Amino acid sequence: MARRLTPLLLLLLAWTASMCSARNRVDLLNVCMDAKHHKTKPGPEDKLHDQCTPWRKNACCSHNTSQELHKDPSLLYNFNLDHCGKIEPACKRHFIQDNCLYECSPNLGPWIQELAQGRFLDVPLCKEDCQQWWEDCRTSYTCKSNWHKGWDWSSGEATCRTFETYFPTPAALCEGIWRSGRCIQMWFDPAQGNPNEEVARFSALALSMWPCPLAWLLLLSLLPYVLSAWLCGQLCWGWKSREGSGFPVGVKKILT
Repeated sequence: MARRLTPLLLLLLAWTASMCSARNRVDLLNVCMDAKHHKTKPGPEDKLHDQCTPWRKNACCSHNTSQELHKDPSLLYNFNLDHCGKIEPACKRHFIQDNCLYECSPNLGPWIQELAQGRFLDVPLCKEDCQQWWEDCRTSYTCKSNWHKGWDWSSGEATCRTFETYFPTPAALCEGIWRSGRCIQMWFDPAQGNPNEEVARFSALALSMWPCPLAWLLLLSLLPYVLSAWLCGQLCWGWKSREGSGFPVGVKKILT
């Protein structure tokens, strides 16, 4: 009985783990965030505006969204990039490109926060992109180092200083999450394909190596039993004595 159950149990656990892994990988790929301006599903958008055009073949943003995020101030975020005077055009282009990435990219699934679907965390921006962003913005002005929260437009008490003062290094500007190698590119030539698709697949695979801990834990806990049952099946099978013989069938097979 144990010999029959052991392979079935192994197959069941392996199937559960593999199916869960595959499901999670698929769920992380080619998806849009559940946010205010995102489409439900990615798809072609032939008329994306200016810097958002790299995503026109498969985008999470609409034409109207791509137009609006190029404006300053933009109604999408109620935020003005020129809050400390005019920033350099080259600097502004990086922020617009960053917004295009956020609104349009279907390749950010591995970094979407489950409890806050409208945001992602620790996206590995490419080192080269971040360095160029910092170089183009270092002489422009801002009034704080944390752009995610704490903006108070009523007081105007914060001191405007250069980006380089608030962000001494490219790493500081990009929150220390950039790296070379497998990284998300803010700028790419759509004619050469979207390089971020492969990065998303790699990251989704890494995240889903252990997607069903309960199944894997159960499999590991049963491993000694499975090995014992398998060894017994190999060495001890047929421990009923053959009729008219003093040797168990299995022992006779081994001895001969």
